[in-house]
Amino acid sequence: MANVIIVGAQWGDEGKGKIVDLLSEQADCIVRFQGGNNAGHTLVVNGEKYIFHLIPSGILHKGKKCMIGNGVVLDPHELLEEMARLARAGLSVTPENLVISLYTHIIMPYHRALDLAREKKKGKTAIGTTGRGIGPCYEDKVGRNGIRVHDLFDPAAFSEKLAKNLEEKNFLLTNFFDDKPLDPAQILDEYLAYGEKLKPFAGNVSVELQKANAAGRNVLFEGAQGALLDIDHGTYPYVTSSNTVAGNACCGAGIGPTLIDRVIGVVKAYTTRVGAGPFPSELSDETGELMRSIGKEFGATTGRPRRCGWLDMVALKSSIRLNGLCGLAVTKLDVLTGISLLKIAVSYNCHGRTLDLLPPEIGALENCEPVFVEFPGWDEDISHVRAWSDLPQNAKRYLQAIEQMSGIPVDIVSVAPTREATIVINNPFTTPKANALL
Repeated sequence: MANVIIVGAQWGDEGKGKIVDLLSEQADCIVRFQGGNNAGHTLVVNGEKYIFHLIPSGILHKGKKCMIGNGVVLDPHELLEEMARLARAGLSVTPENLVISLYTHIIMPYHRALDLAREKKKGKTAIGTTGRGIGPCYEDKVGRNGIRVHDLFDPAAFSEKLAKNLEEKNFLLTNFFDDKPLDPAQILDEYLAYGEKLKPFAGNVSVELQKANAAGRNVLFEGAQGALLDIDHGTYPYVTSSNTVAGNACCGAGIGPTLIDRVIGVVKAYTTRVGAGPFPSELSDETGELMRSIGKEFGATTGRPRRCGWLDMVALKSSIRLNGLCGLAVTKLDVLTGISLLKIAVSYNCHGRTLDLLPPEIGALENCEPVFVEFPGWDEDISHVRAWSDLPQNAKRYLQAIEQMSGIPVDIVSVAPTREATIVINNPFTTPKANALL
């Protein structure tokens, strides 16, 4: 038995979906523990492309139990749409293979309306949210005004909470944002109907995980976004609205920290970022455009083009410390093929000072100039490589440099989008329990 956490070690979009899909074959349960449908995992399996926003990608494997934990904020319309898309692809989502925590908070129409109105009002200073109501839903959660999955099964309680919330939200929408009010009767009918459809899937995820551990089953925990977007530890305020670090797997699923065996960080062989915010190693030249084009760097949720840059070791070391990473899964190594000179940022120069940590002040980080170490690239096609020994020497040297600089091993290497295009060096489900190398 092993409990393994998979987290993003950059600003999201690292390819976590593929790594989760790969490891789900050996897991019995796959648990999503935070975020909402602002995240997207894109997978290519047997030539078919699948995009997941809420359902753990382990649903592609038969006989697995997928779970949506209490740390997630759930848009029921989007979840049901995702279920329908999977059904059309021949993949049935049933109460036997999906459990939704009764404690999961529900994204309401007023959350989406407030999200969009705020971004519009901010204008040029907008953070760049997806407009899907994630932040406002988390605000209601911590403000003790949230509506949870179990509320959808109690019409009287739901109606009372909805009326109370809409009194405040409609006041804000009409008087502060100069927007239209929302109709409580329409929302009530719509969401009670969602409740009827979701009720068979609702359960206690914490208890399900207790049973799984007692039975000696493997459990895989998957997060959304990346550590550098963590609400506490990321590049605030250009962050998401939840804790994306590995520690939140325990809070967001209902499991004790002593049960966690390994934490794997997923990192691209370069770096990307979506939306606003500092990005010291960003490339605004032909190389950055090449990365975006070859890597198909466009958001799975929004379609927005991702900003691209060199691998940032300063940022990665922060993720290693914050998550207690035991190993790395390096993705999209193939995107670097054909680039003659590769670079890794090893420190920052900030107004004459050398920094090896991310400064907390956004103004300081925006003025940091990366200090690079250079490596020769390779021209060989690596998309068909399935063993470490078959990688080009310069690709090996690049990965070995990542290991040396980070202080932890590269456990998995992805060399193309498909499931099979992966080199597994250390299997996290069979590697003995370990702590990060500090």
